[in-house]
Amino acid sequence: MTEPARPPARIDADPDTVARDLGRLVLTVVELLRQLMERQAIRRVEEGDLDDETVERLGLGLMRLEEAMAELREHFGLRPDDLNIDLGPLGPLLRDS
Repeated sequence: MTEPARPPARIDADPDTVARDLGRLVLTVVELLRQLMERQAIRRVEEGDLDDETVERLGLGLMRLEEAMAELREHFGLRPDDLNIDLGPLGPLLRDS
């Protein structure tokens, strides 16, 4: 016997938490992209594809992005772990948080 279809889940748009929840979602996407960029940069450095000046600029840019992420997490009252969405059987979204 099959279960009756459930109505779609409603979004609880609590005015007190909607900004924090939206901030969390946006910061999660930005953190995922930051980690991907960092891995790509490390791969290129290890392969020797970049000159020293480019490596320096890339490292500085990634450090500044990480600092900005820390400031934004603090602004929204989030910890790094708050950005790591659980994808069920696939595991966590972010490699490290």
